[in-house]
Amino acid sequence: MQLHYPTAQIFIPDGQPENEALSRITHLGIGAHQDDLEFMAFHGILACFARDDRWFGGVTCTNGAGSSRSGPYANFTDAEMMTIRRQEQNTAAVVGGFGAMFQLDYPSSAVKSPTAQELKNDLKQILTATRPEVVYTHNPADKHDTHIGVTIAALQAMRELPRDQRPKQVIGCEVWRNLDWLPDADKVLMDVSGRDNLAAALNGIFDSQIAGGKRYDLATLGRRSANATFFDSHATDSATQLIFGIDLTPLVADESKDIIEFVCGLIDQFNADVRRKLGQKLGTI
Repeated sequence: MQLHYPTAQIFIPDGQPENEALSRITHLGIGAHQDDLEFMAFHGILACFARDDRWFGGVTCTNGAGSSRSGPYANFTDAEMMTIRRQEQNTAAVVGGFGAMFQLDYPSSAVKSPTAQELKNDLKQILTATRPEVVYTHNPADKHDTHIGVTIAALQAMRELPRDQRPKQVIGCEVWRNLDWLPDADKVLMDVSGRDNLAAALNGIFDSQIAGGKRYDLATLGRRSANATFFDSHATDSATQLIFGIDLTPLVADESKDIIEFVCGLIDQFNADVRRKLGQKLGTI
């Protein structure tokens, strides 16, 4: 596989030959930064954990140079931060039992470029080699520009595959904006209850960000707990940890669908629901 950057890395945690390792992938996570997979695609990691008939593959697109840093990491150079973040991500791949871990080493500026095609082409190669059934990526209503760049590149790559090679399900996940606003009927509910120990172990590996000033480990588990509790106001909780997702499969199955109209249509549903509830109470409808 000829990836764009010569510094890109394919790490196979259990040491299997590359072709065999990639062909066994059933669930693929495509994230922007080191740690995004563990935060947003834990459902896929858990679905494959300690199984030999399902394998999770991870893709981290950026190099980590722009990571926040303070405390013990305050004086790390960009190069040093890139090294430690790559090591953390590979460690997470070992702990999570990943079948393969790709680190593509793009600078964020290249991911955010509206004209660059290199990331899309790399992802297309990876998708062709792995043929996953399920893909997890960032949701297209995320507020982080780099996340949006990855989502668009991933969608474009999947849309260019032959129809019989496209994933059966594509899910846009929560990171830098939650999906509580999404109409309940449109939420993909990913129940990850009962494995808080594994989630905490994976999240805690990224010490350069946690000790470096961001308690992502607590925030991620807190969001999942809040999702589970506040999802249904009239029923006792059936889950203790929920991740919400947007079903992006229609955008991949039909490349003629407009991405902006698809996402904004969901936002319009939220807007209409708020207007209806207020209007009923105020007697204006």
